[in-house]
Amino acid sequence: MTVQLSVVAPVFNEESSLREFCSRAVAVLSSLSQSFEIILVNDGSKDNSLTVIKDLAKEYPQIKYISFSRNFGHQIAVTAGLHKSIGDCTVIIDTDLQDPPELIADLYKKYREGFEVVYARRIARKGETWFKRLTAKYFYRGLNSITSINIPLDTGDFRIIDRKVREVLNNMPESNKFIRGQVAWAGFRQVSVEFIREERKHGQTGYPLRKMIRFAMNGITGFSDFPLRFASILGFIFSIVAFLIIIYALVSKFVLHQVITGWTSVIISSMFIGGIQLITLGILGEYISRINSDVRNRPLYVVDESNI
Repeated sequence: MTVQLSVVAPVFNEESSLREFCSRAVAVLSSLSQSFEIILVNDGSKDNSLTVIKDLAKEYPQIKYISFSRNFGHQIAVTAGLHKSIGDCTVIIDTDLQDPPELIADLYKKYREGFEVVYARRIARKGETWFKRLTAKYFYRGLNSITSINIPLDTGDFRIIDRKVREVLNNMPESNKFIRGQVAWAGFRQVSVEFIREERKHGQTGYPLRKMIRFAMNGITGFSDFPLRFASILGFIFSIVAFLIIIYALVSKFVLHQVITGWTSVIISSMFIGGIQLITLGILGEYISRINSDVRNRPLYVVDESNI
């Protein structure tokens, strides 16, 4: 079967929005007069999402699904969908309706102009806290400043990619995925389409603060060596400072015959240097953890059931 357009949509506890998402997605995809498939990836949902997905698969022949044995994470769910996509191009979109399915038509129009990657750029984010907007804004700007690749600002994973871009992503073996960074690293001709991100209609976000921090760490350690260089620079600077203090102490003791006192200064300096050492070890630990995850060579996900 020849498919022009694949849609990959991760699902985590989205039983309330799935039917509306699928009806809107099928409507816009049908209007493009292209053959299509929608791959719903159930990422270990705890609600009735899988039941709804199965019902939708019976209602719409274009809907396929993959259901994980447990929750493996959003980026892994997207990866599983990319592995199974067969379209000439693939759309990545969440099912929570914050990213409007109707925008797929605009993304596809730009794709037909010859771009291999067309990503949706948010010009406004409704219903999100000032903290999330602020951290997202400065995280991507900070990440761009410490990496050699240009990750588009104010974008998520909502985009359309060509088959050859998808093949590049499928050949990236790392287990800690940061797909928007991988797409930027791959290169090719890229362009944006602007939109206003809607407020979440149902349920709660699948990205609480803990997952946001983990996601940010994957982005930094996956695409930048700056933390390692920063740790090296800190070590070099404090080694020089420590050496100068040793020289000063020796000169004061044996040349100037002065006794250096100050229990408080000793404790403060020891605690400060100890803190720097722990930070450096933590940075090294993050990179070693990535290496450990990859060398174990475990499968990225385990499929419980699927109709593909």
